[in-house]
Amino acid sequence: MTMAPGSVDSSAMRRTMGRFATGVAVITTEFNGVPHGMTVNSLTSVSLDPPMLLVCFNHGARSAEAVSAAGRFAVNILSSRQQAIALRFAQRGENHFAGLGLEYDGHRVPVVPRALAHLDCDVDRIVEAGDHTVVFGAVREVCSREGEALGFFRGNFSSIVPHGSDPEHWFF
Repeated sequence: MTMAPGSVDSSAMRRTMGRFATGVAVITTEFNGVPHGMTVNSLTSVSLDPPMLLVCFNHGARSAEAVSAAGRFAVNILSSRQQAIALRFAQRGENHFAGLGLEYDGHRVPVVPRALAHLDCDVDRIVEAGDHTVVFGAVREVCSREGEALGFFRGNFSSIVPHGSDPEHWFF
C-alpha cells in the first residue's frame, strides 16, 4: 500500500515511533562559560570507523544552538536510576544545572555524574531535517561503567533487560 506524502498525522507518527524502544541520554555542552543540557532519545551510532554518532534536536532548542556554537558536546547515557535527571533536563526553558555542581571528570564539557557512559564529541556537521536539527558528532573519547540503562517506550520510561542469550551473528 502506497500513501501520499504528507498524509501521516504527526500524532500518529509519534505514537507509531513510540513503539521503537530507545535508551535515554542527556546531551551537554558549555558555551561562553554557560553550561547547557537536554534530554534526548533520538541518538544513533552512525559509524565505527571513524567513530561517529548523530543526535536530533527540536528546531530552536537552546542546547542545539549551544552545541553548534561550542563545536563540541558530550553524550551522557543514563542509567535506570537516573530518571529524575532525564526529567530535569527535559524541562524546556529551565536552567537544568541550577543547584547541581558542574562535574567534568576529565571531559571537555560538563557531564552527568554516574551516567552509564560518556562520549566526548566534536561537531562534524549539522543538517536541518524537517522540524529537527541533526548534529553529527565525531567521537573523540568514550568511557563507560556497568549498570542497567534507562529506556523509553510508548512515551514512558522503561527498563531494558537483557534476555541472557547471544544475538544471532548474522544480524550484525
